[in-house]
Amino acid sequence: MLDQKENFKKEVLFEDGKFIKQKALDTMIEITEKITKTDGRRRTIIPFLSIERHSKEIPLTPGVMNPAFGIILQGRKEVHLGKEVIHFNPGDFVASIIDMPVSVQVIGASEELPSISLRIGFTRSEIASVVMGAQIEFNLKNKNLYLGAFVGRTDEELLDLFIRLLKLIERPKDAHFLSELIKREMIYHLLTGEYGYLFFQQVQAEQQADGIGKAIEWIKKNYKRSFTVEELAKSNNMSVSGLHHKFKAVTAIGPLQYQKELRLHEARRRMFSDYIDVTTAAMEVGYESSSQFTREYKRLFGQPPLKDIRALRKSFENGEFQSGI
Repeated sequence: MLDQKENFKKEVLFEDGKFIKQKALDTMIEITEKITKTDGRRRTIIPFLSIERHSKEIPLTPGVMNPAFGIILQGRKEVHLGKEVIHFNPGDFVASIIDMPVSVQVIGASEELPSISLRIGFTRSEIASVVMGAQIEFNLKNKNLYLGAFVGRTDEELLDLFIRLLKLIERPKDAHFLSELIKREMIYHLLTGEYGYLFFQQVQAEQQADGIGKAIEWIKKNYKRSFTVEELAKSNNMSVSGLHHKFKAVTAIGPLQYQKELRLHEARRRMFSDYIDVTTAAMEVGYESSSQFTREYKRLFGQPPLKDIRALRKSFENGEFQSGI
């Protein structure tokens, strides 16, 4: 009789009659377990690479998905973006090309079968650099905008790049230089593969003189400042309805909700990391009323600020805290 782990692998890794890429995933699991067996997110000597491990389920937790892509080696996650739900299984990668407020859930993790994933941080300028350096051309006949985060299936070549990157951790003298080369190769592989147009979409939006990319970037830089959707649309040469439609297509939420969630996440981060009080946190992220801040904070995070921060600190001590993907 197969044990829990073998049953799980058979269930999620059998696809089209072929047992896919299990050897590569097993190799990466073995390496990561040598690096850390502690729950939570663990940074490595490679600045942009981190390992996340959970030996028990994590309920749906709000956070911000920063530009990055990650692969899940073992276990399951769900990523909620507005009304969209992304299912994330072993051998899948999830990619975010903009800062996106999300909620993440770790499903079915246990001591015997912990959830293990890897995260690679990158920037839009790094994507643009690879596009220009490799002279990659995209024939984007379809002008539709796509959600700024998505899941794809890893192939053998991408898995091999992850293995090479992990093995560099044991070679600290080589890691700094060679890891950057591997990262560029990863980006190149993603850009020239099945999902390349999704990565390129945000680079293209960023380079436009107006449009949704500039609107998102403006809110990120000015999230403390009050604005109306009409003002934002006019400054980006868009209609109000056009701005709403394009903004929700990429972020799954509207401009004002995007600003609100960025404010609340930043206030949460400041209270947790810098030990500032609720009123100070509210004022520093742009709220004029601490009571309004507390109401909206509770609506997003499920409990009032002080109670939430106490729970966060306890989760952090137990290795359960996660702030995004």
